[in-house]
Amino acid sequence: MEWVRGETIGCGSFGAVNLVLPKNAFSKSPLMAVKSCQLIDSVSLKNEKEVLDRIGSCPQIIRCLGGNHTVEKGGRLYNLFLEYADKGSLADQLKKSGGRLMESDVRRYARSILKGLRFVHSKGFVHCDIKLQNILLFGNGDVKIADFGLAKRNGEEEEEEEEGEKRRMEIRGTPLNIAPESVNENVYDSAVDIWALGCAIVEMFTGKPAWNFKPGTNMAALLIKIGVSDELPGIPRELSEQGKDFLGKCFVKDPKKRWTAEMLLDHPFMACDDQIVSNSMNRCEEEEEESTSPRCSFEEFSASPKSPFEFPDWVSSQSSSSSQSSSSSQSSSVPSFSSYISSPLDRIRELACDEAANWSVSERWITLR
Repeated sequence: MEWVRGETIGCGSFGAVNLVLPKNAFSKSPLMAVKSCQLIDSVSLKNEKEVLDRIGSCPQIIRCLGGNHTVEKGGRLYNLFLEYADKGSLADQLKKSGGRLMESDVRRYARSILKGLRFVHSKGFVHCDIKLQNILLFGNGDVKIADFGLAKRNGEEEEEEEEGEKRRMEIRGTPLNIAPESVNENVYDSAVDIWALGCAIVEMFTGKPAWNFKPGTNMAALLIKIGVSDELPGIPRELSEQGKDFLGKCFVKDPKKRWTAEMLLDHPFMACDDQIVSNSMNRCEEEEEESTSPRCSFEEFSASPKSPFEFPDWVSSQSSSSSQSSSSSQSSSVPSFSSYISSPLDRIRELACDEAANWSVSERWITLR
């Protein structure tokens, strides 16, 4: 596809993100974004393309649509094409929502992120930079993990220095979301994504980082707190008990005891919405069953009337106690509502026939005055 660079919609340490505009105005190509950087600095973007190509397609992972080289303004650029997220990032959504999200929204976003992480981890990779800025939203409701520039194979050892066998210390991702084992042992396995997810959930719910980190605070002091101390990220007190327990499973110092994405998807906090829907459906089914019982009055107003006068004898709630005796004495002489009102299905059949329905005054009407 021949394309031209559109407006800038973002930027990062790698370079800039622009909209992709096809040269052919009638092109049927999907709307795309392009991440570009100088070819000499393209290690991160090339790594992102390689990882996305290897892990394959997943509804919760941003799609890679290819890459190429261009020469612009005398410089050679590497371009990575990705599907365009028209609703921006989860960080943008947090700002639009006044700095914090409802727990139901937090749960929904977390569920999508976990599904994406489960897929990534099953393919043998670690994202290494889970944060709100790297979770993209789409107008159709999709939530997808993006920015795989720092991703690596699960269990892959970091580079070792030529002199000596000590590993080179390398900070991957955002320090505020980094896991203790990454600080202490320079380890970046699948468990680090779960720790970072917990930090992201706290930020979604409170609008603040999981760690109380004020501008100007020494970064080394923060890393020591994360790696050495027994302190854990703060869990919001306003969060439900299930939510607190869920975060407790994310914020486990020992990565071997930290829950996996697969385990967390089965946590009650993730199933809460589904349970609410299930309970609501069960209540509806129970009400429907009760409506067929002689003890239930639902039948009295379940049929659609043909005219404004075709309603049962309504009893005022204010005078119900005083009129109970008189209404019961008249019940034998007044036919039941179901006896003179045809069913909705019968109404539809009447309307569906060739001859127009007769809605003129008939003996089936009730005279109210």
